[in-house]
Amino acid sequence: MGQAVKSATVEHFINDDSKQRIADGSYSICLNENCRVAYYCHDPASIFKQNDVNTPIWFKKDADPKYICYCNKVTEQQIFNAVENLGAKTLKDIMRLTGAMQNADCQVNNPLGVCCGPVIQQTIDKALKKSR
Repeated sequence: MGQAVKSATVEHFINDDSKQRIADGSYSICLNENCRVAYYCHDPASIFKQNDVNTPIWFKKDADPKYICYCNKVTEQQIFNAVENLGAKTLKDIMRLTGAMQNADCQVNNPLGVCCGPVIQQTIDKALKKSR
């Protein structure tokens, strides 16, 4: 199972040694947390695994660090801390307390190539549920 991503996102995430294998055409990101594939396309030679990317993809098993906001390097743990120890309850609280979503260039900085706002909200909800 995958989600379409722009080639600019793939180019930004893969390491320099792997860039020569980029194919023309569309890419998808593998959404299976247990799968070692990060990005794939129609060309089997242009499949990129976790060890081909520069920065861990947050939803993949054993991602460390587990960034939620890639543009500002805000981790899941920082969001949990803001909720549990600083009283954050909303996306605006997280933005103020962690610096998330500042200077955004999500198309290239987020491995999905989209805004991290929905994932931040999911993380807030997870932290709120955990702290009850």
